[in-house]
Amino acid sequence: MILEVAILQVKPGLNNEFESNFRKASRIISTMKGYMSHELQKCVEEENKYMLLVKWDQLKDHTVGFRTSPEYLEWKALLHHFYDPFPTVEHYINIPLDEPSNRGS
Repeated sequence: MILEVAILQVKPGLNNEFESNFRKASRIISTMKGYMSHELQKCVEEENKYMLLVKWDQLKDHTVGFRTSPEYLEWKALLHHFYDPFPTVEHYINIPLDEPSNRGS
């Protein structure tokens, strides 16, 4: 599983419109191959700051499958004009916190 993380800075005064458009865009991304789930979090300290978290099966499901799709063009048209600056998107993998067991020792 890959976790996509993007910090979104929305232009002042556009929060309500952004959130409305994001609801529409959510229907687009949720139909993509490899998509698992997503959530949008709003920052408590900074009114125009959001964090987008998307879980994908594989990195290429996002970077190739989604970003080269016609659906991405719809996503982009709905959301990209709200950002200033344009967000950096990063991808993360989980680090298990349990110690591996020594079975059979």
